[in-house]
Amino acid sequence: MYLARLGIGFTRIRTPTLLRITFLGTSSSRPTVRRNVSSIAVQREGEMFLFDCGEGTQRQMMRYGVGFGVREIFISHLHADHYLGLPGLLRTMSLQGREDELVVWGGDETEATLRAAIDLGGDRLQFPVAVRELPGGEAVRYDGFEIRAFPVEHTMGSVGLALVEDDRLGRFDAEAARMAGVEEGPDFGRLHRGEDVRVESGEVVAAADVVGPTRPGRTLVFSGDTRPCDSTVEVAGGADLLIHEATFSDAEAGRARETRHSTATEAAMLARQAEVRKLVLTHFSARYSEQAYRLLKEAEVIYPALAAEDGLSLEVPLADEPVGEASD
Repeated sequence: MYLARLGIGFTRIRTPTLLRITFLGTSSSRPTVRRNVSSIAVQREGEMFLFDCGEGTQRQMMRYGVGFGVREIFISHLHADHYLGLPGLLRTMSLQGREDELVVWGGDETEATLRAAIDLGGDRLQFPVAVRELPGGEAVRYDGFEIRAFPVEHTMGSVGLALVEDDRLGRFDAEAARMAGVEEGPDFGRLHRGEDVRVESGEVVAAADVVGPTRPGRTLVFSGDTRPCDSTVEVAGGADLLIHEATFSDAEAGRARETRHSTATEAAMLARQAEVRKLVLTHFSARYSEQAYRLLKEAEVIYPALAAEDGLSLEVPLADEPVGEASD
């Protein structure tokens, strides 16, 4: 992991590769008038993933305009408020004419339960749905990034999720390349990819002379339901965005320990330890649905944070881009 860059916010300036997070549900256990239960849409360029799918997620997707082009769904654990939205969402997709396969990922020993939820209702879906298990410590590889599962501490088998981008190419010094005799065109691309090129004079221009060191991609970490734990600190070290549950206030710290959840203060302490760029709190007990500012105030004594609302959308910038404050 690279060193943290503290005190930096988020902006809607478009990044070279879009990475957008939209909170579809920010309540724990049950929906409230203001908040639906857990689900987050993660959009990276033309691909979208869901992290959790609580009941009513399909309506939230319509309400906040993220569309239904979901590539894969990752379920952090099998508490009802995190996966019971699957039957309704999949039937909505079927009625809309989806044909492409959808993959649903769960933690260890979740396949049977997830398959039962998908088949609930008896309607035959018009597209295939694969269920696969992703235990903590394993990852799914995509073009340019991977999604990793990591073990966390909850009352049942649960994982956190991290989207980790590959390192990016170093900065290309076009002027230095021209001065070395390289003509603009395909040779510029070869140099940027790390290939040495031979110029008209017969000399070889080394890529290392005109391309800087590789630069880190972005890391997004979602804690799932959990107590603060070392595994989250390790995975979130220097992350660009940590989304951490903050179910309770300090006044209910005992309840948090009993139910294996976190307080807002504990989430902030973990974020400070991990030196993340940005902390967003979510998964609020229904008693704080209209008063999430109370939890935010407790967290901000420890570390700068943002309290998620349903519909909040953030674009995660690259570390070396100018950034501003988040908006919804």
